[in-house]
Parts: sequence; structure tokens; C-alpha cells
Amino acid sequence: MSNSNPILKLVNISINFGGLRAINRLSFQVENGQIFSLIGPNGAGKTTAINIITGIYHPADGEIYFEGQALSRKRPHQVARMGIARTFQNIQMFQNMTVRENVMVGLHTRTRSEFVRCLLHTPMVRKEERAVRRRCDEVLEFLNLTPRADLLAAGLPYGDQKRVEIARTLATAPALLLLDEPVAGLNMQETHEMSDTILKIRERGITVVLVAHDMNMVMGISDTITVLNYGEKIAEGGPQEIQNDPGVIEAYLGREL
Repeated sequence: MSNSNPILKLVNISINFGGLRAINRLSFQVENGQIFSLIGPNGAGKTTAINIITGIYHPADGEIYFEGQALSRKRPHQVARMGIARTFQNIQMFQNMTVRENVMVGLHTRTRSEFVRCLLHTPMVRKEERAVRRRCDEVLEFLNLTPRADLLAAGLPYGDQKRVEIARTLATAPALLLLDEPVAGLNMQETHEMSDTILKIRERGITVVLVAHDMNMVMGISDTITVLNYGEKIAEGGPQEIQNDPGVIEAYLGREL
């Protein structure tokens, strides 16, 4: 590993589920401002790695550092407050709430008003509500969701639901965004649009960790790619290096790449 100051660093992370070692001594680092992709076959440990980073699982061994601070024993809400946001493979939406309300929910980690103040609707609470709404509207505009702001999430096309989930994460103003299969289930046009969106997110100074199976997208937008197989890192490098790595070709990508 380099001597730089990465925004995220995993050092010899391992985790077991029963008698199965799902991840074995995994190490990698993500530089500030990168699009960093984590790829591998189904069951390789990609989502498990994201779950460890975000505090859903705690590693049996090793350590995680975010901006130099240890993460491995923090709970998900603590990780979120530090500036890490994520999406999920399966869309996590409040179907009976509007698009705007779904995005505003994501801002609860950034609010400070206590229960009694909210009950009394004090000036501080009203000020905070206005700030939340402004932030929400900014994100909806950025993702071209403003025309759908007052529609129920349940009635949105699948691709729009994916964008709403990303909007909810961006509302928290994260420094690091973890995207777990953001183009799964999307058609080719929607996938191109999502690629452009991820590049725009990076342009706003947000570092992105991407888990995806769409190799055209991964190779087209990634700065660095780490390849997992059976919970272990088998390769790491830029897109050209990964496409030409014999171990990766054998394990995952296929001879056509």
C-alpha cells in the first residue's frame, strides 16, 4: 500500500459466519476523490465488506479506518454521522411516503432537535426543518427528481426508485458513498445515466466505493478496482490491469475481456 492518507483503509479484515470464513484478511485502501470498485463473483464477499465498513457486522480480526479514525466497533448510526452513506442491493424505500419525504428521512442523522423541542415546534426546530427541506430540494434537483418530489415512492419506475435511494444518501452530505449494485435491474440507457450520475457525484468531491456486476460500467468509470474471490483479494489495479490479469480472467471476467 502507498504512503498516502486514504479516506478509507481496511487492514487484514476477517469475518466468520458459523464455520465459514466469509472474508479472509482483506486489505485495501480508497484514496480521497476516487471511484473505487469492488468486484467478484456472487458470494465473493463484496456486500459483506460494505456491511463491515458500515457497522452492520463487526470483524473478527483486523481494523477499518475512515479519515484516520477506527471504525470496526462503531454502530451503523455512528458510522453515518462520521460521513459515510450507503445504498443496498434491495431498494429500501418507504413506499407510502413521497419522494421528498423519503429523502428527508435520510437527514435525521444531521438534525439535533430533541423530542420536547419538536413537540413544541420551537423556533430552533422550525429553522432546522427549513434547512432540511432546502437540502432535500438541492439533492432532488441534482438528480433530476424535482418533478417527482410529491409523488408516492410506490408509484415510481424502478430506475427512479434507485435514484431516490441515492438522493437520500446524498442528502446527508457524505464524504464517502458506498453504492451496492446501483444498476442491478436497470436497462442499458438507465445504466448509462447512472454511470453519469456517479461521475457527477465524484465531481462534487464525494469519494465512491462501487459494487457492481456490470463490467462495462465498472471499467468505464473506476479509478481503482479490487477483485474478490471466496472472500480473498485476488487482484487490484486500474481497469486495464484488471482486464489483463490472468487470475481475474480465470475467476471472474471471462476470456472475452
